[in-house]
Amino acid sequence: MFWKGSNCVCRTLLFYAYNIFFIRKLEGMKNLDNQHNQNHIMGTLQWFIFLLANSIALPIVVGGLFHLTTEEIFYLMQRTFFVVGISSFLQGWLGHRLPIADGPAGSWVGVFTVLAYATAGQDQLHSTLQILELGMIISGVILIGLGVTGFIGRILFLFTPLVTGTFLLLLCLQLSGVFLKGMLGITATASQIDGFTAIIAFSIFLFVVILSNFGKGFVKSYAVLIGLISGWILFLIAGKVTIPSQVTHFVQLPQIFAWGLPKWNTGMAVSSFVMVCILVSNTVAAIIAINQATIQKATIEQKQLKDGTWVGGISHIISSIFSTVGVVPLPATAGFIRLTKQKYIRSFLLACMLLVVMSLFPSIIRYLASLPPAVASAVLMASFVQLIGIGLNNIKQVELNERNVTILGVAVLFGSGVMFLPSGALQSLPSVIQYIFGNGLFVGTVVSILLEQIWRTEK
Repeated sequence: MFWKGSNCVCRTLLFYAYNIFFIRKLEGMKNLDNQHNQNHIMGTLQWFIFLLANSIALPIVVGGLFHLTTEEIFYLMQRTFFVVGISSFLQGWLGHRLPIADGPAGSWVGVFTVLAYATAGQDQLHSTLQILELGMIISGVILIGLGVTGFIGRILFLFTPLVTGTFLLLLCLQLSGVFLKGMLGITATASQIDGFTAIIAFSIFLFVVILSNFGKGFVKSYAVLIGLISGWILFLIAGKVTIPSQVTHFVQLPQIFAWGLPKWNTGMAVSSFVMVCILVSNTVAAIIAINQATIQKATIEQKQLKDGTWVGGISHIISSIFSTVGVVPLPATAGFIRLTKQKYIRSFLLACMLLVVMSLFPSIIRYLASLPPAVASAVLMASFVQLIGIGLNNIKQVELNERNVTILGVAVLFGSGVMFLPSGALQSLPSVIQYIFGNGLFVGTVVSILLEQIWRTEK
């Protein structure tokens, strides 16, 4: 009897113990789910801000180059937000399937700049934008062909660690000038440094770098978001935030071919084939940089490149249809991931969808577009600090012997040298030459590819 009673008591105790354990486990899982949901919400917000920051600076630069009105720049921003959101989502869903933000390509901005200076004073700026639409469509069709046929995989051998590292370094050099001008308050209409803007922008830059390196927990993970919001508030308090005028429509779809229908130009058609080389280099560098930042392996899979290339072609056609600068996967995203540890595709895709939805509401874009370019430039400059490290890590994968150092040195010297040429230096040359050799990023990358293939090492 005693044994039976004891057995009954034991069963009862075990029953209650199991239930207590099970309930606590459920509570723990619930708390964990809540924590994950909070992380996804904050991650989505941070990705959204990063997409926004990458989309806002270069349209302002292009608007200044082509003397667009404030209203035209505002609607260019709307179309850019829309295209960036769709393109980034398509890449994350169907393309390379990695959390890589798409954004206006620095290489295309270089072509825009060359054309703007080449046609300055000739009343041809508007038709030049139509020619650029043509170039983006042709480049897009070529990229789709390379990706769908799988031919892109056959030329992957061209993009060695040395070439990829050179590309990343030149990309940092090219865009650092754009971001530095933004931090100093220099625009198309203001050639003098704005002291207040410069002090705040450099403070935000240092603030983000310090938080990302010495911060802990939440502060370290959300350094970019904290820095951006802090800078926005400071400019708002100082009365330096300009909100565009009231819009007439609450909901408005982005305009198709806002610059007019694409216009044929033989020089641009030929140059588009050459531009594809730099666009492929950009995609390869972005995928390798993200893999290095997320899985610590500077590798690229054939499927990632193939799918990322044909989706990139679609993105270029969409960019042309909606009259924006051609968008590409941004290698700088790797720096953002290293700073924030936000590497989850779910948060990234949600942020892309949010950006697309927001772009349909001009009344909301009025306030998003009020983000001071100096703050956006400072935050992006902080991300590029990490990108330089990724570029150097790529170069470190090869032995720095006499051959490799020479290739790297020649490519960087000529690539960066072209970037410092006067804006009108190539105006007397044929348009094809202007488009190709007016882009330092392209020149340096092609030089490194050619030297890598011509200067063979003995095995």
